[in-house]
Amino acid sequence: MLPRNLTIVCIALVVSTACHLLHRRTKTAMMVGEAMEMIDRFYVEPVESRDLMIAAMNGMTSNLDQHSEYIPPQDYQTFQDSIQQEFAGIGIYVDQPNPDEPVRVITPLVGSPALRAGILPGDAILNVDGEDVSTMDIRDVSSRLRGPIGTTVKLDLKRGDESIDTAVQRDRIEIESVIGDHRDENSSWVYRLESNPNVAYIKMTSFGDKTVNELRSVLIDLDNQFDALVLDLRGNGGGLLTAAVDVADMFLNSGKIVSTKTRGGVLEEQAVATEGVLVDSDKPMAILIDQDSASASEIVAAALQDAGRAIIGGTRSFGKGTVQNILPLEYGRSALRLTVAKYYRPSDQNIHRGKDDGEDDVWGVTPDEGLAVELDLPQLRRLMILRQEASFPSLKGIDREALQQTTNPVPDVDAVPTEDGIPAEDEVVPTIPIDEDVPIADDATIWELDEPLKRVVERMLTTQQSQQAA
Repeated sequence: MLPRNLTIVCIALVVSTACHLLHRRTKTAMMVGEAMEMIDRFYVEPVESRDLMIAAMNGMTSNLDQHSEYIPPQDYQTFQDSIQQEFAGIGIYVDQPNPDEPVRVITPLVGSPALRAGILPGDAILNVDGEDVSTMDIRDVSSRLRGPIGTTVKLDLKRGDESIDTAVQRDRIEIESVIGDHRDENSSWVYRLESNPNVAYIKMTSFGDKTVNELRSVLIDLDNQFDALVLDLRGNGGGLLTAAVDVADMFLNSGKIVSTKTRGGVLEEQAVATEGVLVDSDKPMAILIDQDSASASEIVAAALQDAGRAIIGGTRSFGKGTVQNILPLEYGRSALRLTVAKYYRPSDQNIHRGKDDGEDDVWGVTPDEGLAVELDLPQLRRLMILRQEASFPSLKGIDREALQQTTNPVPDVDAVPTEDGIPAEDEVVPTIPIDEDVPIADDATIWELDEPLKRVVERMLTTQQSQQAA
């Protein structure tokens, strides 16, 4: 037992330290508040207090890593929609080739209100509910298209030289994160290669709330009735850390999947595969990655590569190995995204690419020997157009010259949920630069153009034949 006087001294030190920290933080907050008041009173032009607060928040996070930031209210809801994989709207993909040009429709989603209303790819959005949006930023236009389910939004569109007025009733729009190779005559996904139906093909676009159930449903339907499986993670900027672990677990019977380490390299958590798989272990499997495959995509690819469960093809991945938490502010109106840990592959090798890391340093996920294939710009653009046509029947027959670069943010989340269960998100946006001199897609097929896909399939089937012969 401690002497009474020593106990009193220890308590006094703890209280004194706590009071000192509280005083220091209060003093800092008072200084920021004082500066904001001076700007409000004396600056030559009127300034909104809210704008000053946002600038202060951005200033604080700018001194941290590139994935820590303040998420203002106007972006927070969009972020949550992307993770939950649903929102209330009319169901269109849009882009804005140039800031001073109208937002235009890439394509309406299959089964969406926009498709039922007759909206077509290439339609330019000029007016929303009586408001001119012809020079408005794409995010502002998108926010005006969304609204409560059952409400109607009136649109003025331009289609070539024709002006079109239409009204669309908003509905719940679900965002698919697990898609197939192409659609059948009923617009349903086919999870087999059109060029080789004995090879199952699954493309994952993100790791959201519904991804695990989507993938599980597809694998159960396939019921191992295939010779080999391709999991395409190209362009997948990531998603929920928990979703990545669950996806990897579907293909592994045992072993580590990923570990996270906090400040000082302290091991915080280690995810381990559980017994039971959805794909037979003797079925060959390949994962495709590229420079836009990040975070959660890298967790899955690294786990299956280290376990020897899948071969890896394509190009080296993005190299994002940090974990963010979302910390709600203003009673959930806005939030602070904060990096809280780094994650490591089962081999304990680093995934994250530091700002000073070069090509010879260890980071990301590297394709297996003989499977590294980098497509050039013409190939990428031609393949992108063919994939768009395979995904959206509405694009078939549309002038391919009109199909340009899309602006379609991909959620990149490596989240350890907070007490509110809300994950963190970044955007890693796959982009293909527009070049008027680059030829568009001709009569070539996806199989002919997609060399990384062709190479991993040939490797799997050749290996399988060799094993059967032995």
